[in-house]
Amino acid sequence: MPTGTTETAGSSAAGAAGPVAASAERRALLKQLPEHAREHNRSLVLQTLYREAGLSRADVARATGLTRVTVSDLVAELIAEGYVIELGPRDEARPGKPATVLDIHRSGHRIVGLDLSDAAAFRGAVLDLDGEILERAEVTLAGATGDAATAKVIELAERLLAGSALPVLGIGVGSPGVVDDAGVVLTAPNLGWQHEPLQLLLAQATGHPVLVANDANVAARAEYGFGGAAGDLMVVRVGHGVGAGLLIDGAPVRGARFAAGEIGHVVVGTDGGLPCVCGKEGCLETWLAAPRLDAALAGAAGPTARDAVLDEAGRRLGIALAPVIGALDLAEVVLSGPALLDGRLLEAAAATLRERTMAGFHGDVRVRMSSLGEDVIMRGAAAMVLSGRLGVS
Repeated sequence: MPTGTTETAGSSAAGAAGPVAASAERRALLKQLPEHAREHNRSLVLQTLYREAGLSRADVARATGLTRVTVSDLVAELIAEGYVIELGPRDEARPGKPATVLDIHRSGHRIVGLDLSDAAAFRGAVLDLDGEILERAEVTLAGATGDAATAKVIELAERLLAGSALPVLGIGVGSPGVVDDAGVVLTAPNLGWQHEPLQLLLAQATGHPVLVANDANVAARAEYGFGGAAGDLMVVRVGHGVGAGLLIDGAPVRGARFAAGEIGHVVVGTDGGLPCVCGKEGCLETWLAAPRLDAALAGAAGPTARDAVLDEAGRRLGIALAPVIGALDLAEVVLSGPALLDGRLLEAAAATLRERTMAGFHGDVRVRMSSLGEDVIMRGAAAMVLSGRLGVS
C-alpha cells in the first residue's frame, strides 16, 4: 500500500477488489507496525536462549544482530513475564564484573499435548518446555464419534490441566483429518467430524490457549524439533487412519486447502480393493490403517500369509510415496505408528519406493521408523505450542 493511503481509501479498494484483496492489504499494513517487529525480536531472543546455553545479554545481542539496548529491554520484559531467568554470574577469569547468564525459564511453565490419532484411545501428557513428558493420561474412545468424541477430548485436557501445578503455556492437539489454520477439523471421517471447531471448543472449555493441527504434521514437527530429522522430510503417521506430514527446509507444507499429506485416501493401484470410509475403494488406509492391518493379520492363515499381508501393505505404501519423493526430492521418510510397521512392511515400502524412482537421485532416500516412538504426537504438540506461543522452533 503506498505511503499516505488512508483507511477510507483501503475500504474503497476492498469494495472494488473483494475480501481477498482487502485481507492482503491488511496483512501488508500489519507488517509495517512497530509491534510486529517487536514480536519478531522477542522470538529471536527466546529462540537463541532456547537453543544455546550459557549466554549473556551481550551474547544474545551478537547472535541476533539486535542492539544491546533492545536485548536488555526485551530480556527485562521476558523476565517479568516469567519466560526468562537469570542463572547468575558467568565463571570467567577476566577483569571486571562477570556477565550474567540467561536461560529460558524451563521449569516455569508446562505444556499439555494431546494425541487423537489412536484407534482405541485419546492419549495426552503434561510436558516441560524441553518436550519431556512428566505425566500421562488417556481416555478410551469406545467408538465415540462427533460430539461424543469432542467431549472426550475436553475430558482428557481437563484431567491433565488439573494435574499441573505450574502455569500451562498452552494446549497442543494432533488430530487426524484435514485441519485448517484456525484449528477447525474440516473432515475426520473416522471420528465423524465435519467442520468441527475443535480449537475454539477446547479453548472455551479450558480457558487456555489451544493449537490444533493434523496429527501427521504435528509428528513432523516433533521429528524435526526433537528427533534430529532433516529439514526436508515426510512423516507417515499410521493410526486410526493414515496421513503424512511434510517439511520443506524445516517449514510445514499445508497446501492450498490444508490437505497436503492426505495420502490415506489416495487409491494405490488399479486392482480395486476394500471399501474405504471415504466412499472409494482401495485407498491406502484400507491396506495400512492400524484397525485394517490388524484385521488382515488376524485373518491370515499362518506365518507365510501374515508375511504376505505385511509385504503387500508395504508395497502399497511405496506406491503412494514414490511420486511424492520424485516431485519433492525429500531426504527421508519417517514411519510413525504401531511396531508392526517395522521390519517386513518398512522394507517392502523402501524397496517399492526405490523401484519406482530415479536411482541416481532417490536411491539413497532414508526410510526409517520414528525415533520418538508412541510419544511423537504429544512431543510434536509441545513443539507447536512453543512455536505458536513463544516463536521457538
